[in-house]
Amino acid sequence: MNDSAARLGQALDALDSRAAELRSQGVHSVLATFTDLLGTPKGKLVPLEGLADAVAVGAGFAGPSIVGTGLPRMGARSEYFGRVLPETLRPLPFMPGVAHAVCDGFADGEPLDTDPRGALKRQVARLRERGWTLWVGIEPEFFLLKRGADGRWCVADAQDTLAKPSYDLRAIGRNLGFLDDMRQALTALGFELQQMDHEDAIGQYEINYRHDDALAAADRYQLFKLTAQAVADRHGSVFSTMPKPLAGAPGSGLHFHLSLTDDGGVPQMADGAGALGLSETGWRFAAGLLQHADALAALCAPTVNSYKRLAASRSASGTTWSPVWKAIGENNRTCLLRAVAGRLEWRLPDPSCNVYLALAATLAAGLDGIDQGLVAPKPCKDDLYERHARGEPLPDRLPRDLHDALLALEGDAVLRTALGEPLVEQYLTLKRGEWAEYHAQVSDWELERYANG
Repeated sequence: MNDSAARLGQALDALDSRAAELRSQGVHSVLATFTDLLGTPKGKLVPLEGLADAVAVGAGFAGPSIVGTGLPRMGARSEYFGRVLPETLRPLPFMPGVAHAVCDGFADGEPLDTDPRGALKRQVARLRERGWTLWVGIEPEFFLLKRGADGRWCVADAQDTLAKPSYDLRAIGRNLGFLDDMRQALTALGFELQQMDHEDAIGQYEINYRHDDALAAADRYQLFKLTAQAVADRHGSVFSTMPKPLAGAPGSGLHFHLSLTDDGGVPQMADGAGALGLSETGWRFAAGLLQHADALAALCAPTVNSYKRLAASRSASGTTWSPVWKAIGENNRTCLLRAVAGRLEWRLPDPSCNVYLALAATLAAGLDGIDQGLVAPKPCKDDLYERHARGEPLPDRLPRDLHDALLALEGDAVLRTALGEPLVEQYLTLKRGEWAEYHAQVSDWELERYANG
């Protein structure tokens, strides 16, 4: 028996063993999931008896029915196959008898060039060639919403009314059922939880858990979303990743804490003797993020609503925490990049993003900064919101709307090449359509302001 046949035999034995283990835990089906181009988890149930085929060939889907694949309506490439990754199999505590699995996207036997997870895998592979690993800590912020009696969206907890509700213990007490169900479900799924708190807007929460390598962190966040949606539904509310559902209140971010290590675990971004605790590599990575920030906005802040969050506006709580200006500072939350403890906090992403695309583009931008030897601006030592209030000069700001961000992505050859032209073209087409549809609407604000003119 040759080596490849031996490895195949070992893999099949391991898969059989895993299937038997799942069966002993009462699992009868696998929820084979993938993420479409807009960041929405999708998938189907596959009987456990079909696991081997789902791993080798993939669970089949009609390709054109999936947003952003670009697949035709006929021929071999009209079928999308989600190949189950056995290492991601884990029973779902909120779906008894079902195990969750992450899939890679294929068409006609080849990796799909518009698969968001594939885009991140390609950037991770570039890192591995250098012997590096990108570690990512993701901070999910979200709102708990519901439909009111009038049919309009509102905060699920009607008693959550404080003007400055950060860390409100009464709201935590009222919503402890949801939070504790999240704790139990996430712990059962292998999350290492760190903290839960009420954030700075009414109805807004944050749940923190341990960091992971970039690909695993993205997979884990998608599983977090799936879990939160199910748990919120059981408590009569909606887990919302809308960045800015409430005018006059802070919005939700999805901050990425970024650090690099080599194969020996030695930090590559950190240097205790360096400015802001960063090494030359860390500064160049930061410079790449700031250089490509406008194009990154199209992927990290991907909705019309995202730019309601990314605005230098007043807030009922006293601040918006919005990273409007392209600057870096030491533990400075008014900057787009916050340097803290020898790592970078990238404050641009919001929870409406496709986390695979946002991370892939972020990594590509950072690597471009390293490869081109880009130089970041001097550290910002000021509260940029105070400078804004005083009318003082400010660093360049991010795009003011999705339209301008899409133009920046369209013109960014580095990110287009890194993500792949087919994927970027599909993404731009979808988002241009979203922008056009938004501009075709007439809002209540417009009617109130102009109808009686």
